[in-house]
Amino acid sequence: MASLISCPHCGVRPKEEFSIRGDANLIRPAPDAGQDAWYDYVYLRDNPKGRHSEYWHHSSGCRRWLIVERDTVTHKVHGVRDAALAKLGGEPA
Repeated sequence: MASLISCPHCGVRPKEEFSIRGDANLIRPAPDAGQDAWYDYVYLRDNPKGRHSEYWHHSSGCRRWLIVERDTVTHKVHGVRDAALAKLGGEPA
């Protein structure tokens, strides 16, 4: 059986409809930050083990950006929320 993701807009959908787009915990440096800060932001990434928040794009559905909390060991999804609402303060980030 395929893994399922509960999209807040479309309901339960197969994970193949989504694209994982990266770490949702990264903080973009200020535009005038030094070269080292930008290098770290662009090229250096942690490879966490356990629960982790990631940006996912529902590319074959509503095309919304979501924040998915997923365990990187078991791949179990613990929560899904709309990324736009989380950034606007509509729900916790």
